[in-house]
Amino acid sequence: MDIKAKIAELEAKIKGDPKLLENFGKDPVKTVEGIIGVDLPDDQIKGVVDGLKAKLAAGDVLNGVSGIADKLKGLF
Repeated sequence: MDIKAKIAELEAKIKGDPKLLENFGKDPVKTVEGIIGVDLPDDQIKGVVDGLKAKLAAGDVLNGVSGIADKLKGLF
């Protein structure tokens, strides 16, 4: 699996869906597993989740969604 390509794909999906973004803030591992349709051990999916957090924070996506940025600050 090309991790960078998967992160880019997941980022696009999460950016395009405020509900997914909210769910990602609450439980990023379960949200990613739900999108890809595979239940992986948390340690295996951690790299993807960390990459997504970094990309979403860098793109300032989180600040554009009311209330979600405050909920996610502790995650970063």
